[in-house]
Amino acid sequence: MKHYSRILFVDADDTARAPMAKAILQSKELPWPMEIGSRGLVVLFPQPVNQKVEAVLARNGLSAKDHTTTPLTAEDINDETLLLVMEDSQREKIREDFPDAPHLQTIAGFLRLAGDIPALYGEPLTEYGKCYEALEFLIEGVLARLKEEEEQ
Repeated sequence: MKHYSRILFVDADDTARAPMAKAILQSKELPWPMEIGSRGLVVLFPQPVNQKVEAVLARNGLSAKDHTTTPLTAEDINDETLLLVMEDSQREKIREDFPDAPHLQTIAGFLRLAGDIPALYGEPLTEYGKCYEALEFLIEGVLARLKEEEEQ
């Protein structure tokens, strides 16, 4: 398997799901050194992480207090970077804007699963907690797949 030097999680605005996924992955033991980041498809100005995300992360011993939203740019897309998006529609949008993106999948699709990680905008704190649990599960799978394919 490809040894990525960077994994970027991408969602709509880089305030909730992507930074949550980034914080989860950063807390894990990686199979080799790599940069972990998050990006948004529409970032009009720098913002911190959503307060509900920070509350859920804190409850799980993590933090994204230093997070500032960052837009996805052409410089982010290369053969060394794995882009993992939350929704199939986001994958399609990136394909439209960056047709040469070599390693682009939904986080579930990377594990050969179907389904999106639903948007959290306007949802209660309990939904943020459910999102955390879903991301934790999927990220464990991403790590297992990276480790498994590295050994082959």
